[in-house]
Amino acid sequence: MKSQIRKIIVIVDEVHSEQGQTVSPPTRRAAAIAVIANPFAGKFVADLSELMDVGEELGGLLGDRAVAALDVSPSQIESYGKAALVGENGELEHAAAILHPKLGKPLRVAVEKGAALVPSSKKRGGLGTPLDIPLGHKNAAFVRSHFDGMEVRVNDAPRADEILVAVAVTDSGRPLARVGGLQKHEIKGEDGLR
Repeated sequence: MKSQIRKIIVIVDEVHSEQGQTVSPPTRRAAAIAVIANPFAGKFVADLSELMDVGEELGGLLGDRAVAALDVSPSQIESYGKAALVGENGELEHAAAILHPKLGKPLRVAVEKGAALVPSSKKRGGLGTPLDIPLGHKNAAFVRSHFDGMEVRVNDAPRADEILVAVAVTDSGRPLARVGGLQKHEIKGEDGLR
């Protein structure tokens, strides 16, 4: 492994009721989170390719863990997202290096396809800082029912010299979604938008 992983956490969120209405089937989201050492903490490094390689490694590892947590086949995953939180001695570009150039391809393999861009967020913070992982439909970005997010936090991370990297997946859209737009049964999945 290229990354130095201190810990991995997997979380499943299952919504059965919203505003007194039954959600059937339940809306299920899973997040897989890795807490890793930041090799560039506290210093400026022009070449961030080492972190890009870490992103490639974690995209598959975390994607597989999140899909397994929902106990569904990869083809049943409907939404995905990614996020990173750097500790105080890191910079936002460290998060960008992990998330953008290479993490998406192995994540798409883990969820079987994924024509749409993987929504992402990045921030800096300390121990227990909440991190919102944005979610969108994996094959069609215009499906409003799947505009969502999952908040995660790790009580002892990130330390100043660490990065928290997270991937989230769902097997459905938001609970009781009803704001219109492209419906999932209308997806063509050709351009990542519709």
